[in-house]
Amino acid sequence: MESVTGIGGFFFRARDPESLTRWYDANLGVAPPPTSYEESPWRQEAGATVFAPMAEDSPHLATATGTWSINFRVSDLDAMVAQLRDNDVEVSEHEEVYPNGRFAELVDPEGNPIQLWEPAGVDSAAQA
Repeated sequence: MESVTGIGGFFFRARDPESLTRWYDANLGVAPPPTSYEESPWRQEAGATVFAPMAEDSPHLATATGTWSINFRVSDLDAMVAQLRDNDVEVSEHEEVYPNGRFAELVDPEGNPIQLWEPAGVDSAAQA
């Protein structure tokens, strides 16, 4: 069977797309979409990706009207959380360390849920 090889784009509605694009760039380092074929899009590192339809009442979707949630892999959760808090973004870290890693939750300026995930085995102190 032929299979897809990854996600080539993530498109969603926004009340203020330009402002939200700047927020993702400034806070999470997700570069804006290219405006020409000569520009490169944001590139992600290879790694695990979960694709999971969720029940309509799933707490992962933050609000009753929310239809999506995104999980970004990070190499240093502590540094990312500090960066976000320095930018006055409210972040909630999970107290538990799970077998697959560490997590934190936040929402973007339009209320869309974001989860940050530092996969198990990533030791930011060892990388320094």
